[in-house]
Amino acid sequence: MSVEPTYLETRSSPDSSQYFWAYRVIIENQGRETVQLLSRHWMITNARGELTEVKGSGVVGEQPVIKPGESFEYTSGTPLNTPSGMMGGAYQLESESGERFDIEIPTFSLDRPNQAALLN
Repeated sequence: MSVEPTYLETRSSPDSSQYFWAYRVIIENQGRETVQLLSRHWMITNARGELTEVKGSGVVGEQPVIKPGESFEYTSGTPLNTPSGMMGGAYQLESESGERFDIEIPTFSLDRPNQAALLN
């Protein structure tokens, strides 16, 4: 699995403390069984350490079925009220044999490009 975040300057309004990122996810089935993505659980943390949890069925309105050797790709987005943060979590999947399991979404940074560092 890979995740690629992109800061969307056109959807952001720093003067109003609104920052928006898109992220592209590619989920590859490297196993021997067809699997279906049932749900997602994201943990999004802003620069002040405030945590927002997002849980729900599927991703982008779908519960994709991924055959061995195939992948599923989607793009979604998240707002923050700080110019940086991080997110990670897990997907729950189910195999053809009915086994449910979680795969971890490694934590990745949401950083606004060219953000001036503040030194104390």
